[in-house]
Amino acid sequence: MEHVTGTASRAAGCLFEPPGDASASRDHLLLYRDRSVVVLLNRFPYANGHLLVAPTRHVGDLAELTSSENQVLMAMLQHCWQILRRHLRPDGCNIGLNIGRAAGAGIADHLHFHVVPRWIGDHNFMTALAEVRTIPQHLDETFTLLLPDFQRLLAPEPTDE
Repeated sequence: MEHVTGTASRAAGCLFEPPGDASASRDHLLLYRDRSVVVLLNRFPYANGHLLVAPTRHVGDLAELTSSENQVLMAMLQHCWQILRRHLRPDGCNIGLNIGRAAGAGIADHLHFHVVPRWIGDHNFMTALAEVRTIPQHLDETFTLLLPDFQRLLAPEPTDE
């Protein structure tokens, strides 16, 4: 409610740069972090399983990404969609990127993609009439459900030695 009423204090630093160097953090809803990319659950989701995918490097414009960062981000978006499909079984997905405040970026100085699973009929009259979204699963439960798959992405590939 503090976020809704505008009384919540602003967190120090950048949302996409959680403190420490852990690959995951329930407190920060961080599902995955490596040298190149971070994946977080959105604390204020549009739908259950709404993920945020960002480069680890603090960059605000798509044109500033290196070729390597582009490749890693696209690969992670694929992984995210596969993981969400496996666990949440959505009917579809919105994957979006807002560049700049004028385009709707709430955090304009750190580029990030939204990965939003969608189900037929998922946004009903509550959203249309009252601008209220209902999420069927608590964030902690979603975090626990998705975390093992993201942690497996960090595991080294087995070798045939």
